[in-house]
Amino acid sequence: MSQAPASSDAAQLLVVEDDDTIRETVCEVLDMEGFQVSAATNGQSAWDQLQRQSFDLVVLDLMLPGLNGLDLCRRLQQQPNAPLILVVSARDSETDRVLGLEVGADDYLSKPFGLRELVARCRALLRRRRSAEAVVSQYTHGDLSLYPGECRISRGDSDLKLSPKEYRLLALFIRHPRRVWSREQLIEEVWGLDYIGDSKTVDVHIRWLREKIEDDPSNPRTLVTVRGFGYRFD
Repeated sequence: MSQAPASSDAAQLLVVEDDDTIRETVCEVLDMEGFQVSAATNGQSAWDQLQRQSFDLVVLDLMLPGLNGLDLCRRLQQQPNAPLILVVSARDSETDRVLGLEVGADDYLSKPFGLRELVARCRALLRRRRSAEAVVSQYTHGDLSLYPGECRISRGDSDLKLSPKEYRLLALFIRHPRRVWSREQLIEEVWGLDYIGDSKTVDVHIRWLREKIEDDPSNPRTLVTVRGFGYRFD
């Protein structure tokens, strides 16, 4: 691979891997590809770095000493503006992949993996996020305001505290008012084509959003159910 010099606006990546050889090799390759790369050898060290610094993407092993990768994913899901997560793990069963995706991973790559594929997966995730960010600097719907460039949604004068999936879901609704979305369409737009979990996770996230944006969540007037079809944002 030819080396691409990193620029000041290069994506910030954090590699979390306790195997010295794998960690050093992955960091070296990503650095050569022009990314700004940091590393952590365990989950707690990674968590500490993520509290101090903003990252665009985390390359995360699941089998870590102390705070493991799944628990780290769960913690990140509760953070606003959380980074993308690419899990790389020797656990390659369907159950492991489903669990990793359901706790918040954006993609899952089984070990052993090719370095070119790793780089391609990183670029694809970052490209997907960039393409999803609208050129428009602000969308307004009622008392809700979406700021795509900041990954922020406010209600009135206060910012909403949203998990990454909640943010992406609400941002999609705000961008497309009055459109009816089926569960399957929402899964494809927010969770991605590779998601193979239960589609009822959409219902759970809708309920959480209603608690944050509706005056009476049990009688929603903005995020409404269209029986037999899906959901609409009025």
